[in-house]
Amino acid sequence: MLQRETDDADRHVARIAEEFRAGFEAVARIDRPAVAVFGSARLPETDRWCSLAVETAALFAREGFAVVTGGGPGVMEAANRGVQRAGGLSVGFNIELPSEQASNAYLDISHTFHHFYARKTMFVKATEGFVVFPGGFGTLDELFESLVLIQTGKIRHFPVVMFGRAHWDPMLQWIHAKVLAEGLISPEDLRLLTVTDDPGGAVRSVVDCYRRECAHVS
Repeated sequence: MLQRETDDADRHVARIAEEFRAGFEAVARIDRPAVAVFGSARLPETDRWCSLAVETAALFAREGFAVVTGGGPGVMEAANRGVQRAGGLSVGFNIELPSEQASNAYLDISHTFHHFYARKTMFVKATEGFVVFPGGFGTLDELFESLVLIQTGKIRHFPVVMFGRAHWDPMLQWIHAKVLAEGLISPEDLRLLTVTDDPGGAVRSVVDCYRRECAHVS
């Protein structure tokens, strides 16, 4: 019994290691700086957030950036479509789900993960910043995970841009009134975030930071 459990654990560890290896290989195919764009999978392409995601992704393409999304429909598909049609590199890191999330049709590089934690690692590894459009639990998960990683020094500071001021303001007000007021976070933690309604502003937040970092390194 114990040997069977040990063998099962070894096979599970090997599968996880293989998933990370394949993920790093997918990241290595991205031959330019990149930004991750997150947002709802449930919105139709006619939704204004999808239209703004198309515009934002196209602007990133013109700055020489790839765009990495979760590879699915909605805002993700809009961003992939925008960057690809503007001549940029479009990347999708999808995830196996009980109700299958099919990859969208606008991907130059596509990879599907089994575990969320491997997928999240590749989003951070591949990109120079996150742009977060309105979305559900998955989008919020990516938003707060990135903030925790920066806050705790597990990754270097990089821009986290929340797109859609009216959408995000109620949550930010609650964070100020409750989380900050009760001393659960520090004032400097709120400076990890940028909120905008402007595609150009979102792009500048990421691109300018990346170029400053490059200049500092050189």
